[in-house]
Amino acid sequence: MSLEPIPTQVTPASKHPFSFDWLKLTTAKALATTHNILIFIGIFLFEYFKNLFTNNIELIFNILLFIFLVYFIISKLRFKYENLDLNLKENKISLKNVVVKTLGFTYLNPHVYSDTVFFLGNFSKNFLITQKYFFGIGASIASFLFFFFLGYLSKFSSKYLQNIKAWKTINLFIIIFMSVLALFVLKDILNFI
Repeated sequence: MSLEPIPTQVTPASKHPFSFDWLKLTTAKALATTHNILIFIGIFLFEYFKNLFTNNIELIFNILLFIFLVYFIISKLRFKYENLDLNLKENKISLKNVVVKTLGFTYLNPHVYSDTVFFLGNFSKNFLITQKYFFGIGASIASFLFFFFLGYLSKFSSKYLQNIKAWKTINLFIIIFMSVLALFVLKDILNFI
């Protein structure tokens, strides 16, 4: 019995430290980690300030959240599909370009803060502290899965997403999902009134 390692075939892409798979993995890890940190910041900011929350302040937060959801849904409904450019070409992208764009899309995007800090924090405000931990862990797992599937399925799904019908279907799903959340928030608002 030999203890020598089994030789493996090395391809030129796997020799390069910045292969496409490495880039996808690194980007997915960076985005998921950032979102996980922001998820817990949101959850525990609402926990920290819960003593300051009166019914009126909670009502104001729910109204702001509802306005945001309605605005988001309306913007999805008004989306002009004829302006959608689906002519994608494969370009060589430098590591610096990927890092800058990833950081820009992450930290300069107001939706990352509204979704993680405000949205999830607001939903968890009435949970017990142990429930907040479980809620944060569940949201973090969902975030990791989302970004890893997004990264690794991007090459596979890109050929299917190059038509307007696919984007209409995705937007319809988003509209329905956000509408259900908006109705949930509206129910909370109406319970206050």
